[in-house]
Amino acid sequence: MVEKTILEAVKKVLEESPKRNFSESVDLAINLKNLDMNQPKNRVDEEVILPHGLGKELKIGVFAKGDVGLKAKAAGAAYVISDVELEELAADKNRARALANECDLFIAETQFMPTIGKTLGIVLGPRGKMPIPLLPNKDVGELIQSKKNAVRLRSKDKLTFHVPVGRRDMSPEELAENIETVVSRLERVLEKGRYNLRSVFVTTTMGKSERVV
Repeated sequence: MVEKTILEAVKKVLEESPKRNFSESVDLAINLKNLDMNQPKNRVDEEVILPHGLGKELKIGVFAKGDVGLKAKAAGAAYVISDVELEELAADKNRARALANECDLFIAETQFMPTIGKTLGIVLGPRGKMPIPLLPNKDVGELIQSKKNAVRLRSKDKLTFHVPVGRRDMSPEELAENIETVVSRLERVLEKGRYNLRSVFVTTTMGKSERVV
């Protein structure tokens, strides 16, 4: 059962924001307090599995070959990039940038990681899209499915940061549960829990915002 205040805030935002002719994202604006963000230990960097996903199909690129590549394609990877294709991307930075912008995230077999770091790090790093390593004992299909419902809470060295929690066409209840999941994780990882949260606002891409914390 979600907090009534969160559900009411979501309903208000959805009701009072003008409808647009595209599928708007629903995001949280998170504002921290009483933390020295120059200290790495105070920075937030957490992956959260949303109970209702993001309401859209994420594009995932997988650096893999052989059976792993086939399994990745079967699991819904948008792109499966072999070692040969990796060399081609390394030589064509415009194509590499286009792929980095198109994909939401990347997964890579561990043997690809050193080459990716050397050749594509300059493209993927600044976008926060360096691949998630696929460890030998992990199933690529399961990893893809879990990542499709995951978001990253990443504050870097800022007290304010944003995270998507769904789409406008999702139900208020689904969005509220996703929001509560994010807030609960923040309370667990911040040194003083809710006392380190100045505020959390929910908003649509081009709509109004409403405070939930």
